[in-house]
Amino acid sequence: MINPLHFNLHSIRAFLLVAESGSLTKAAEKYNMTLSALSKRIADMEQTIGCALFLRLPRGLELTPAGKELLKHARSIMDAINSMADEMSDFASGVRGRIRIWANTSAVIQYLPHDLANFSNKNPNIGISLEEKMDEEIVAAINEGKADIGILTDNTSTPGIDKFFYRHDQLVVLVPKDHPLAFRSSIEFLETLDYDFVGLNQGSSLLRRLMDVSTALGRSIRIRIQVRSFDAACRMIRAGFGIGILPEGAIQSEIMDKKLNAVPLVDTWGRRTLWLGVKEGTMLQPETKKLLLHLSRESPLDSF
Repeated sequence: MINPLHFNLHSIRAFLLVAESGSLTKAAEKYNMTLSALSKRIADMEQTIGCALFLRLPRGLELTPAGKELLKHARSIMDAINSMADEMSDFASGVRGRIRIWANTSAVIQYLPHDLANFSNKNPNIGISLEEKMDEEIVAAINEGKADIGILTDNTSTPGIDKFFYRHDQLVVLVPKDHPLAFRSSIEFLETLDYDFVGLNQGSSLLRRLMDVSTALGRSIRIRIQVRSFDAACRMIRAGFGIGILPEGAIQSEIMDKKLNAVPLVDTWGRRTLWLGVKEGTMLQPETKKLLLHLSRESPLDSF
C-alpha cells in the first residue's frame, strides 16, 4: 500500500510538465530547474509508486500505462489546487464568497449576461464562476456539490433538485430566405418534418425535445448535420444544410441578415420554461440565496 503522504506537490507538478512536454529538457526549462534535479524528482516519484512512469526512447519520453493513469490524477490534483488558490485569493482580496453556476446554452446566451451584470454591480464582493454545460451535466453537478445553482430546461429530469422559475423562451424555426417556409407567419412542428434539419449535438435538451415530439407524431426528424452551438447552427442553416429550431433570443442580430427568416413555432411546447435548480433540502450559503432571489426577481414572474 502506497502512503499518500509520500507524494510531494512539487514532484507531481514536475511529473505533469514532463508528461505533457514529452521531454525532460523542455520540462526543466518550463519549471526553471536543472535537468538533474528534475530527473531526481521523477525518479523519486517512480520509487514511491514502485514502477516506471516513462519509457525512455530515442525520440523522447513516452508514458507507461501507470504513467497514463497517474497523469489523470495529477491533472485533477493540480486543477483542485489551482481552484483552491483562486478561491483563497478572493478572500484575501476582499471577495467574501464565490458562487458556482452551471447553466445551459439558452440561459447563458439569452439572459445571464444582463442578470449577472446587475447582480455583480450591486454585490461587487461576491465572485461568480459560470460554466456552460448540458442539462444532464448540470443535474449531476448540483447533486454532487460541484454547482451551487443550475439553470436548465423543463424537459430535463431533475431528481434531488428544488426548482424555481427563471425565464420563458420561445422557439422559432430558422430557415433560409429562399426556403418554402420562409414566408410563413407561423408554423407547426409537424410541417417542418418534411425537410432536413441542422441539429445540436447529442446531449442537447433541445435536440431531445425535437426527437421526442417527432416520435410522438409517428415521424422521424432528418438531421443532416449536427453542431455544438447556436451560432454554428445559424451559419449552417444560412449555408443551406437545412432548417433549424432555436430559441428566438439566442439568434444574434448580426446573423439575421438578408439570408435568414425566423418563423414562430406555434406548438405549445415551443414556449419553454427555464428553471433555477439547487440541491434539494440544502441550507444555502447567504450569497447563493441572494443570487437565487435576484435571478428569480429578474424574471417576469416571482417564484418566491
